[in-house]
Formats: sequence, C-alpha cells, structure tokens
Amino acid sequence: MAKPIWKVEVGDEAPDFELMATGDTAGKGAARRKVKLSDYRGKKNVVLAFYPAAFTPV
Repeated sequence: MAKPIWKVEVGDEAPDFELMATGDTAGKGAARRKVKLSDYRGKKNVVLAFYPAAFTPV
C-alpha cells in the first residue's frame, strides 16, 4: 500500500508538484508561468522550506 503524498519524512523523495512562479517580477506585469518540481529533478538542487506561521500575527 502506497503512503499518502502528504506524509513525507526526512530522506524521502518529494512528490512532484506544480505552482506559479514567484520572484522579483511577480505581480509587476511579467509573464506568469507554472513551475514543476520535476522540471528540476536530476538537473538542479532544490530546497523545500515550509514556514507554517510565517504570515500570521504573533
């Protein structure tokens, strides 16, 4: 039985996902494009960081 994709542990390979690109020109008229993790798999190092309370008042 395969484990759910949301149950990722240290050392596991991240499941593929897709989201809109952000950066210096985000929201400033630049073309928006989707980025997939699989676009970089085996080509570049990718760091995934999660900040669950980053945008909440403390």
